[in-house]
Amino acid sequence: MKRTMIIATLGLASVLSFSAGAAVHQVSAEQAQNLQSMGTVSVSQVGSAPMDMRQELAAKAAKEGASSYRIIEARSGDTWHATAELYK
Repeated sequence: MKRTMIIATLGLASVLSFSAGAAVHQVSAEQAQNLQSMGTVSVSQVGSAPMDMRQELAAKAAKEGASSYRIIEARSGDTWHATAELYK
């Protein structure tokens, strides 16, 4: 339940903050079915917000040359951790 809520929060934060000029964008599982996977990236932070995690994932995805990413794992507590699959 907690993981589902975190993923939903990250997704909502992504939708609300997405800018038209962003080079890397978050996709849904359905959208990812037509894309080619190119690996995963993870981020962990202490005391950050879901928005910070999305920005970190997008930055890592851009650095790896991905055009999009999908969050496949997210957890919270004293620290946040998220993993995203990258797509070409």
